[in-house]
Amino acid sequence: MSAVSAHAPIPVARGLSTRLLRSELGLIFGRRRNQFGLVVLAAIPILIAVGVKIASPNPEDVAAGPDFLGAIAGNGIFVAFAALSASLPAFLPLAVAAISADSIAGEANLGTLRYLLTVPVRRTRLLAVKYAAVVIFSFVAVTWMALAGVLAGLALFGGGPVVLFSGDQVSLGEGLLRLLAVCAYLTVGLAAFGAIGLFVSTLTEQPLGATIALVMLAVGSFIVDTIPQLDWLHPYLFTHWWQAFGELLRDPVTMDGLWPGLRSAAAYTLIFLTAAWARFADRDITS
Repeated sequence: MSAVSAHAPIPVARGLSTRLLRSELGLIFGRRRNQFGLVVLAAIPILIAVGVKIASPNPEDVAAGPDFLGAIAGNGIFVAFAALSASLPAFLPLAVAAISADSIAGEANLGTLRYLLTVPVRRTRLLAVKYAAVVIFSFVAVTWMALAGVLAGLALFGGGPVVLFSGDQVSLGEGLLRLLAVCAYLTVGLAAFGAIGLFVSTLTEQPLGATIALVMLAVGSFIVDTIPQLDWLHPYLFTHWWQAFGELLRDPVTMDGLWPGLRSAAAYTLIFLTAAWARFADRDITS
């Protein structure tokens, strides 16, 4: 090998980011703890469906109204909506927190961050890939739970036309499309939370500590959101608009109830991704 070739810079392949993303997703979905977390998420709607099946009266006796649990006996698709709603205060944020907190802090903790940056991979590209993986995991987690809810609900309660909260009826197919829209809306909110987690992950080399901090932040936000004396603060909480997905179960769907949540998520994402980039770009990588 010549001296010129020996000291030539290592070329960065044009498709490096795609391969890096595939590698990141392989690590995320290949880890036992993440697989166990997905199993837990799938178990929640199944438990809800079984519990309602055992405890609920006949569908005719269930009061109509904007109540997910009350609507389950009339149509099994509502198991998915009930599970998503029940999981927002803790389970889904925990799943996203575990992934986003581990994104940078986990690499630093294992001592692989320095070697990862010598691939070579630009720090901005690495952050982009890490965040893309968090967003993809968030969507998978939400849709996985919804799918488990739909299958369990239809198996135990059947399907048929879906009665919306506005009193209108739509076909089961349209109901499933609305469920997919709910999953997309919740993914946007959880992706904003993931951006916060990515920033926190750049501040420490302890992913467990970062995960705990993020879960406490999410739970604390939900608690503050229930205090009437702090109602002036509620619209600024990143969790405040998550439950607004119920607007997608009305006819017609009005964006007035959805835009505030989308704007809030966009603002949190922009702020904390910028903060993560500013922190990580100047960070002295020692491990």
